[in-house]
Amino acid sequence: MEKRLKYYLEYYRQMSVKVKSGDGNLPDGKEAFLKEMLIQIGFFQHERFIHLVVTVLFAILAVFSVIAFVAIMQISIIVLAGMFFVLLIPYIRHYFILENGVQQLYEYYDIIAHSK
Repeated sequence: MEKRLKYYLEYYRQMSVKVKSGDGNLPDGKEAFLKEMLIQIGFFQHERFIHLVVTVLFAILAVFSVIAFVAIMQISIIVLAGMFFVLLIPYIRHYFILENGVQQLYEYYDIIAHSK
């Protein structure tokens, strides 16, 4: 998904630069281009939401496993907590990339939609 997001970010960046400079026409006209862009943004929003849910779930599980370790004091529980934290790091990174990418797509959409 990260590779796909980077592709669309670069593509829409190029299109927004062309539109902003008045240099190029959009493929299939402005309305069709914006409609297709909204569809892509919707896909990334959905992916972002799913990863938010997964990230929050892993964060809650990690915290609960630490609390369980403090209450029960078994080494297996701290190992489980460590595994949750190890998995949480890539989930946070991926969510961060999705969130920033979607925000950038919003900016490109606004540039293209409000151009003359």
